[in-house]
Amino acid sequence: QVCPSHVQIMEPSGIGNVRTHDYDLVVIGGGSGGLALSKRAASHGAKTAVLDLVKPSPHGSRWGLGGTCVNVGCIPKKLMHQAALLGHAIEDAKSFGWNISRPDKPNWQTLVTEIQNHIRSLNWGYRVSLRDNNVDYKNAYGVLQDPHTITLTNNRGVESTITAKYVCIATGGRPRYPNIPGAELGISSDDLFSLSHEPGKTLVVGASYVALECAGFLASFGYDTTVMVRSILLRGFDSECAEKIGEYMARHKTRFIRPATPSKIEKVESGKLQVTYNHAGEEKIEEFDTVLWAIGRDPCTKEIGLDTVGVSLDNLPSKFYNRNKAIELSTNVNMFPR
Repeated sequence: QVCPSHVQIMEPSGIGNVRTHDYDLVVIGGGSGGLALSKRAASHGAKTAVLDLVKPSPHGSRWGLGGTCVNVGCIPKKLMHQAALLGHAIEDAKSFGWNISRPDKPNWQTLVTEIQNHIRSLNWGYRVSLRDNNVDYKNAYGVLQDPHTITLTNNRGVESTITAKYVCIATGGRPRYPNIPGAELGISSDDLFSLSHEPGKTLVVGASYVALECAGFLASFGYDTTVMVRSILLRGFDSECAEKIGEYMARHKTRFIRPATPSKIEKVESGKLQVTYNHAGEEKIEEFDTVLWAIGRDPCTKEIGLDTVGVSLDNLPSKFYNRNKAIELSTNVNMFPR
C-alpha cells in the first residue's frame, strides 16, 4: 500500500502497552522532508527515528545531516552568490568615495572553509533539533529487508537491524553523470562547494538552474567559465525569460556553446581535461581545468530494498510501480510501504 506523503497521526504499535516494533515510524533520509516529517510525527506521540548516511560522490565528497539543500545546494550556493555580490559591491564602492580596488579573484580556500564551517554548524543544529523533539538519529544507511524490517550500516560497515510499523522513503536525489568515456573526471554540485582547489577554467555542462547559478557565480569570481547547452536554457521555465537570463550572463563574461554535447573527456599530461564535443554538427576539442556536470538528478531509490516490499522502479525517474499500478511522484520520493 502506498499512502500520501502528508503527515498522519499514528497510533503506537502493539496492543495495549506492548510494542510490536522498535519504532512507530522510521524515516530513511535526513533532508528537509525527512526531518520535518519525523519531528511532526514525534509531536503526535509516535516513536520515531531518522536514518541518514551519505554515500560519497565519485570524487569522495560527503556531508552531514540536513540533505542536499543544506549541504550541497541552496545554502552554499547562496553563500557563493553573496561572495560574488560583494565583489560587485567593491566595484561600485569607487563611485561612493571608497578608494579601494577589487582583487582579480577571491581567496578560494578561505571562501570554501568558511562555507563549510557554516554548514557544519547547521548539521549540528539539526541533530540538536531531533534530540529536542524526541527523534532518534542514526548515522546509518538503511535498506528494507521486508515491510517492517530495516538493516542499518554505519560508516564503519557495522550492521544492525531495527523494525518499524511505518517506513517513509525520503531519500532525495543525486546528480546524474553522462554515459560517455571519462565522465568520472568531471565533478558535480556534490563536490563544487567543498572543492579543495580553485576550479580555474571551468566547463559547466547543462542548462538547468543549477548549471546557470554555478556558472554565474564562477564567472563573477573571475574564472573563465563556459556553459555547454544541448538545446534550450531552463527547460520548463518561461522561454522568453530564460533567453533573457542567458543574454544577461553572456554580457557578464559567461561564454555559451550551443547547441553542443560532449562525447569524451581525457586527462592530458598537463593535468587539464581535454573535452571532445559536437557543436552544431562539427567535432571540436578544448581543454579545461574543471568540468562540472549539471544535467539533472536521479532519485536515490535503487539500493534501499524497495523490491523486497513489492515496489518496482521504472526507467523514468519519477515513476514507481506497486501492484502493477503506476504512481506519479516527484524525484523527492515520499512513500509509506506497509
